[in-house]
Amino acid sequence: MTKPGVLSVAKLWPRYMQALQEVFEVHDRTHQLDPAQFATIAPRIRAIAGGGESTVGSELLAQLPALEMISIFGVGYDGVDVAAARARGVPVTNTPDVLTEEVADLGIALMLSIARRVPQADRFVRDGKWPAGPFPLTRKVSGARLGIVGLGRIGQAIADRASAFGMSIAYTTRTRREDSPYAYYPSAEALAHEVDFLMVVTPGGADTRGLINAQVLAALGSRGYLINVARGSVVDEPALVHAVTSGVIAGAALDVFADEPNVPDALRNCDNVVLTPHIASGTWETRAAMADLAFANLQAHFAGKPLLTPVP
Repeated sequence: MTKPGVLSVAKLWPRYMQALQEVFEVHDRTHQLDPAQFATIAPRIRAIAGGGESTVGSELLAQLPALEMISIFGVGYDGVDVAAARARGVPVTNTPDVLTEEVADLGIALMLSIARRVPQADRFVRDGKWPAGPFPLTRKVSGARLGIVGLGRIGQAIADRASAFGMSIAYTTRTRREDSPYAYYPSAEALAHEVDFLMVVTPGGADTRGLINAQVLAALGSRGYLINVARGSVVDEPALVHAVTSGVIAGAALDVFADEPNVPDALRNCDNVVLTPHIASGTWETRAAMADLAFANLQAHFAGKPLLTPVP
């Protein structure tokens, strides 16, 4: 029996790729690496396997007449033209829940890192500066005010962790959550006025592009810190560069950027910024769970069973 054709549109985790190759005829980024060959195999592609940063636009979809589903290895799917897929009757799946705890852990770790300047203190010791005098004082986290932009699964998990630090928690979302005990603000700017740490966990996409702009950063103020574990597109990066280099805000901790893996020199050279290379879900355990779920969605589709996690 001929294996169903699957187009990989991202450099997939090796364990996931191996599982795919055992069941499917996998074409690894052929549309980018060998367009001539892609033209010949495109009519056989029945599914797309991508990552959270993958771009699956209407132009690519139009080249795949036999496409039946799109499986995304990640919780974010803002690079997928979901409307175009649905117009074709092509469902899209992602991997929610399995990375919630891991992303929340990193969000808290980044908040602690920038407030207590952990990477800077590490360099201070390694560079032999301690004998010349003590490290400068830092910012207390326990009891501080945390604002969460986006109180979904991950935002709630961050709130749960922050509660253990005795933090005062507030949030903003498009609509108030009636089941939430936290203070609600109707906009990111209004929220930023009232907090010490602003944690961004809202989904990416056109609706949230540049949501954290110069006005929001000004509202956060010279004693406030920004933490972003959402998407780089949510933050106006030039405005952020100005804010951290001119004292508009106290600092930032970032796991995501506007043009990954390219990070502006101004951020890389800034001492009041902590940077990580989009590693929020980057543990063996979580990546394995993501791979299993992404693969299970593909298997369910081709077995004629309900999809496990179709996007809403």
